Amino acid sequence: MTVSQQIVMIAVVVLGTMATRFLPFLIFPPGRPTPRYVKYLGRVLPAAAIGLLVIYSLKDINLLSSTHGLPELVSVAVVVWLHLWKKNMFLSIAAGTILYMILIRF
Repeated sequence: MTVSQQIVMIAVVVLGTMATRFLPFLIFPPGRPTPRYVKYLGRVLPAAAIGLLVIYSLKDINLLSSTHGLPELVSVAVVVWLHLWKKNMFLSIAAGTILYMILIRF
């Protein structure tokens, strides 16, 4: 890339980031009630995103391989258990990832 192309690319990224940050405040100004569909999306989208991530993470499990998907299932169980126990998403995901990385080495 030339210098001018790099500058244009950075400008486009900055404008895109600024638009996604400021546009909600322009569309939904303070003092006006939030539309019902936005509240609905705020309620259902986090669970839908987590569901998509779980499906994406588990889609390539081969039950006929030597481990039979055991590292993945144990890691998912640890993530669920830790999240229900500690209610800390970072801790749950980090522990599950570390456990999975340890289990696939054996």
